[in-house]
Amino acid sequence: MESGRTEIKSVQTTFRLFHSQNKRLYCLLLCVCGAIYVKAQQPLRRSIPLTSQAYYTNPVIHADYSDPDAIRVGDDYYMVASSFNHVPGLPLLHSRNLVNWKLVGYALTRLVPYEHYQKVQHGGGVWAPSIRYHKGEFYIYYPDPDFGIYLIKSKSIKGPWTMPILVESGKGLIDPCPLWDDDGRAYLVHAYAGSRAGLKSILVVKEMSADGTRIIGNPVLVYDGHETDPTVEGPKFYKRNGYYYIFAPAGGVTNGWQIVLRSKHVFGPYERKKVMHEGKSGINGPHQGAWVDTRSGEHWFLHFQDKHAYGRVVHLNPMVWKNDWPVIGEDKDGDGTGEPVLTYKVPYTGEPVQPKSTREDEDWNRPVMPLTWQWQANPSEGWAFPTSYGFLKMFTVKVQEDQKNLWQAPNILTLKFPAEEFTATVKLKFTPLHEGEVFGFLVLGTDYAYVGLEKHKEGVMLIKAECRGADKGNSEKKEIVQLVETSVVYLRVSVSAGARCRFYWSSDGTLFQEVPLAFTAKPGYWVGAVIGMFCVRQNNTNNAGYADIDHFSITVAK
Repeated sequence: MESGRTEIKSVQTTFRLFHSQNKRLYCLLLCVCGAIYVKAQQPLRRSIPLTSQAYYTNPVIHADYSDPDAIRVGDDYYMVASSFNHVPGLPLLHSRNLVNWKLVGYALTRLVPYEHYQKVQHGGGVWAPSIRYHKGEFYIYYPDPDFGIYLIKSKSIKGPWTMPILVESGKGLIDPCPLWDDDGRAYLVHAYAGSRAGLKSILVVKEMSADGTRIIGNPVLVYDGHETDPTVEGPKFYKRNGYYYIFAPAGGVTNGWQIVLRSKHVFGPYERKKVMHEGKSGINGPHQGAWVDTRSGEHWFLHFQDKHAYGRVVHLNPMVWKNDWPVIGEDKDGDGTGEPVLTYKVPYTGEPVQPKSTREDEDWNRPVMPLTWQWQANPSEGWAFPTSYGFLKMFTVKVQEDQKNLWQAPNILTLKFPAEEFTATVKLKFTPLHEGEVFGFLVLGTDYAYVGLEKHKEGVMLIKAECRGADKGNSEKKEIVQLVETSVVYLRVSVSAGARCRFYWSSDGTLFQEVPLAFTAKPGYWVGAVIGMFCVRQNNTNNAGYADIDHFSITVAK
């Protein structure tokens, strides 16, 4: 803007020099001056450079980041997602263009109550959270359907985050989202989980203390979706042009739709409008998400699509406002209800969109745990140690007496499926000290399968195993494949379309032999299938065996 004012001053000086000699020239220059002034007053959008890539393709994150919520702070976008029983919890992602996202940390290092989550609680833990930036702090509200609604805060997205504050205790209180009104009063909207509360398909609003740490008002039912919007849930609370808005999905995760409620009063009554559905797009759901804007004045909506074994992947859709109602996606028939897009012009943020990487490598050459890995429960010290030696050391953990299979093993280090088709390879050295110690590389859902190494009297054996109906307590079937005579081993899983998995092993990292174990992955409880590593043993000891994880890589099919 300052450069525009300088140009104006220069042109005005020229006017004075020529005005007395040529009035027609004066008029011409006056037009030029006006044009320069208008240019200087254009909104920020005009000064943002074009991005290097014209279109993006959905999903923008082909990984299991369920129930995403997002905000913009300045030129930065931040996303949070459900993490259920996985630890650390509440993953935090960052973007500058809404298309390229990077995992930057977690807001929860342990789940509370601590003792409860020492055991695997599939389907429990952190359900749909919300994130807001208020008075210089990040606020995350998250529900635990078995205990209540929690709040954590931080001045930086990378932490440190406060210990969870129980805003309201109760069974089945889910999907909370706050709103601070213009007068400083605070409100919370949330839904109910029928599995815990015995009721569902309704949304309520409650007043909170101004600092957002406790409920001070009685619940007001603002929407009953039983007739037109069964299983309405996941509400997000906003205010715009004097209207209160509640964005919410309904109809269920697999084949649902998005509605928006609006009212001039925080407690209603609210009008209702369907703003996005699957239509003819072939993108099922679309479910639960977040409205964000850009500095350039564009509006966008992030939501998830349930892809079964691949989890709930994240989509980005354009959004426009018409008559103070949002329309999400493309409204091809002009009825005010949009459909999800597969490809679309990139957001006008000034940040170039980068091609997605087809290969990722982890060498564990720093004494910190890579961010992408999570445990199945609160970890105990001794399960694994990052080192400064260039590897991750995993010790064998005694199998729990009541553990029927790996579904209930807390010491599985898990990783989300990163794409539709990919190959994951781990290089390790296994040093067992007792018979029966096992290292395994697995694909885990309600069914699971793995290849691994097991200590026998005769030496270390390559093994394969499979368990159908693991969540039902069924036993796994394990077989010996062959004797392994090398100390360093490479294990691999290749995942193709339809979540079909094939396993391999190698002694040199070059020549891989397929292990006869065809397997199709299944999702877990509310989550997609995961890749996992584990070390277990059957006996008590004061000196456990271990595996040194030297290298891990993922190659994504183009």
